Amino acid sequence: MSSGKGGGGKGGGGKKKEMKKETKLGMAYKKDDNFGEWFSEVVVNSEMIEYYDISGCYILRPWAMEIYEIMKEFFDAELKKMKVKPYYFPLFVTENVLQKEKDHIEGFAPEVAWVTKSGKSDLEAPIAIRPTSETVMYPYFSKWIRSHRDLPLKCNQWCNVVRWEFSNPTPFIRSREFLWQEGHTAFATKEEADEEVLHVLELYRKIYEEFLAVPVSKGRKTEMEKFAGGLYTTSVEAFIPNTGRGIQGATSHCLGQNFAKMFDITFENEKGSREMVWQNSWAYTTRSVGVMVMTHGDDKGLVLPPRVAPIQVIVIPVPYKDADTTAIKGACESTVYTLSQSGIRADLDTRENYSPGWKYSHWEMKGVPLRIEIGPKDLANKQVRMVRRDNGAKVDVPVISLVEEVRALLDGIQENLFNTARQKRDACIEVIKTWDEFMIALNNKKMILAPWCDEEEVEKDVKARTKGELGAAKTLCTPFDQPELPEGTLCFASGKPAKKWSYWGRSY
Repeated sequence: MSSGKGGGGKGGGGKKKEMKKETKLGMAYKKDDNFGEWFSEVVVNSEMIEYYDISGCYILRPWAMEIYEIMKEFFDAELKKMKVKPYYFPLFVTENVLQKEKDHIEGFAPEVAWVTKSGKSDLEAPIAIRPTSETVMYPYFSKWIRSHRDLPLKCNQWCNVVRWEFSNPTPFIRSREFLWQEGHTAFATKEEADEEVLHVLELYRKIYEEFLAVPVSKGRKTEMEKFAGGLYTTSVEAFIPNTGRGIQGATSHCLGQNFAKMFDITFENEKGSREMVWQNSWAYTTRSVGVMVMTHGDDKGLVLPPRVAPIQVIVIPVPYKDADTTAIKGACESTVYTLSQSGIRADLDTRENYSPGWKYSHWEMKGVPLRIEIGPKDLANKQVRMVRRDNGAKVDVPVISLVEEVRALLDGIQENLFNTARQKRDACIEVIKTWDEFMIALNNKKMILAPWCDEEEVEKDVKARTKGELGAAKTLCTPFDQPELPEGTLCFASGKPAKKWSYWGRSY
């Protein structure tokens, strides 16, 4: 995806006063024809992203940040209920601390960015920029936790992390710097840690399914795919039908006592003897915004679920030549006021140098769920015209029942987006039993549910045998929701007895 796409956003911004409504809006690429170019174009033209002069880094514009903030508001409220406290830890970590947990750093080593100079002079020792904060935080957990009375310790920070990726950088999906929340908790018992892992995973499901209207599968990662240095990893996995790729939506890890051992995080229990704590870490990132764009966007641009849309309703005056523009403008203003008073995020486009038609395209590109048009006829009939972004349906609504109708439509759009996305995702799921069926399904861009023996060597072998231009297949997750496994079922890849069903496919 070329960084030359940056110029594409200018027409959508309405910056040039002298250009009278003739700026060409719209998309050069179609979602089904060239998905990669379509995606770059959508995120730029809808004013979510601007490309930056360092590859893999992007400017997040208000249209993206406001969506992220709406999710943050929900998640922060949930963290408060869980009694998780806000912290901020430094961005930098020394080499010897970073390397304390060997498996952990091995997992991240290729992506760590290092600071080696200050001005013109070399630093005594290079300093790493956090790829994640376990090693930044845990030396201090060891200091703060002394007794069972200090537990549980629950902290969360909203911050940026840097992972110097070299594989195809893609806005939101794979970037060298991204925003996230990372929660880190310590407990006296494994039971408490296990319970929290699943509680947080359910919150991540809610973010994807109930806010972003993206269907996800909850499951557990294999030993090979789990978080480096952890005990086990759970995740919510989405699937992009257009590319036939799975995408990890968020992860909730039980770290076990591995890090407690390395960083000496122990407490005195009620009997007076010392024990190691049990730890979790969990995170979701700005990637979630990209998954939403990929799932719902169409050939006109973004399609935003109402629950996360920065503007849920855009009101556009449609004055004809001899119309009473003052009265129309007044009706538009009062519509926005009424909706705003009812807690609906509404705005008015009063720009006079653009035609109504241009404005329709502009707000369709930005994915606003509902458009309200008010012209002379609507004024005379005491009504407004509403147009849905998801399916283009138009309906005339009396001003008197404005708020109820808008609420019902926004709920309907949210539900329709989720149901449509779920149908498309489900149509991509293929249950297979043999290697031949697996290869056919893989080449047909499917999310594959297969019985397997749960052996790491077999998993590595599948990766090796499917290497190619499109990338190797791997396990996405082992869903918690397991279909029945009839006795005598064999692993699709090794022919050994199968132990479980797992999702397989190519992934981002």
